[in-house]
Amino acid sequence: MSDTRAGTRYHDDAGTVRSVAEPTLYLFDGSNLFHAGGYADRDELVDQLASFIALRGASGVVVFDGAGAERKIGLLEVRFAPHADDLLERLAAEHRRRESVLVVTSDAAVRGTAGREVRKTGSRAFLSQLGGADHREEEASRVRDRLDPETRAALERLRRGEQ
Repeated sequence: MSDTRAGTRYHDDAGTVRSVAEPTLYLFDGSNLFHAGGYADRDELVDQLASFIALRGASGVVVFDGAGAERKIGLLEVRFAPHADDLLERLAAEHRRRESVLVVTSDAAVRGTAGREVRKTGSRAFLSQLGGADHREEEASRVRDRLDPETRAALERLRRGEQ
């Protein structure tokens, strides 16, 4: 997903490149993305998604199947549900008239029931463009170099919303 002045360019279900306003809410099928991306653990995926939406000034919800500790990292909510698809469909229905929503899943049923007002993209298509969301410094930051390990750890906990 490359940013343009008009919004975002993305590939729709038919593979056509479209340019539309940037979504304000991203709904992620966490288990689907986790398996499609071959991540080592869920936290790796969650951190990458949190960076992605933060760079776009959007908000997001990643929903995983099963049970787990729900939390918020910046503007990304991490949620769990016995059937993530049901929660994704409900969230899309609740938000689609108030804001621009993009559902990221390869599940055809979720994509079909999310509604016409909701944009959808497959997990693999999204992941192929997600790599650019990470912010990386070419050179070490001078401020970081001057922080002791305890302070850096405290700042990392704050970034993750753990305090």
